[in-house]
Amino acid sequence: MRDDVSLNPIRPLSTELAWLDDPALAASLVTLRAGTLRAVIAPAVGGALAAFYEATPEGPLHWLRPAVSAAFEQRDPLRMASFPLLPYCNRIRDARFEFDGGTIDLSGNDERFAHALHGNAWRRPWQVRARTDSSVELHFEHEPDAQVAGDWPFRYRAQQRIELSGSELRITLSAQNLAERPMPFGMGHHPYYPRTAQTRVYADVQAMWHADADVLPTHLGPHPAVDALREGMSPDAFDLDNNFANWTREATIAWPDEQRRLTMTADAPFDHMVVFAPANDAQLCVEPVTNTTDCFNAVGMREQVGGCVLLPGEEIAATLKWTPLRG
Repeated sequence: MRDDVSLNPIRPLSTELAWLDDPALAASLVTLRAGTLRAVIAPAVGGALAAFYEATPEGPLHWLRPAVSAAFEQRDPLRMASFPLLPYCNRIRDARFEFDGGTIDLSGNDERFAHALHGNAWRRPWQVRARTDSSVELHFEHEPDAQVAGDWPFRYRAQQRIELSGSELRITLSAQNLAERPMPFGMGHHPYYPRTAQTRVYADVQAMWHADADVLPTHLGPHPAVDALREGMSPDAFDLDNNFANWTREATIAWPDEQRRLTMTADAPFDHMVVFAPANDAQLCVEPVTNTTDCFNAVGMREQVGGCVLLPGEEIAATLKWTPLRG
């Protein structure tokens, strides 16, 4: 049974952003402002977004689920509002795959998970570069360490440009292969949304990747959630942790009883979408990603599986937008 208070994001709670009152913690955060919109970034916690909200006379109106204090204490991006996924999204079966004539072994990089999860950039601090009142650039560079079990064996550089522009939040993700050989690659972001009994998710998708007990894809095909998403799906309708293929790169999370909605749009190659809406749980994620789960092992056409291979020196960049609307 979920806590009723935690499910009502329009009822401001003074404790939701209590971590901003900690001077030492606040000094490590970056707060962006544009009109009434606020975005709080935690560079040291995986380059994560800690909160995205509207400042109202009644208190903060959250468009993403805000971080909890423990997320900072434990440096846990999974308890933040959103975090970057690089150099791949979601799970890699048994933490290994074949590439370019050899085996890439990622086992041992995180004993909490049986399968490699979400790459490595979310586990490391990011560096703040250029910054204004409404924008910031975060940089991350990975140097492989053969002495670290399961370390990603390719050198690469990544950047997030996070900005409040007009009435929306924009995040541009970019990466460059710094290795002297081709590198398999995928990227995305992992936003958590406030989930209430009335929340609805709208998206035009064509098919769903069915998954096994380890949340690894088995086959692409029809599912009642495909039609439900087109009509406005309740997060309570199914028990989902699944990839959806061929979406229109636009999804809306709506709270009709609160007369507000948030529309997420994505550039190519964010051609895949993950919906994480577990049963009997307060979590809800609608994630724009460039690859399906286990894409480096998956069998299927490239447009169904996603991901890419970056040649030495090659760069990739794409933008995500979240546009809130009230009334």
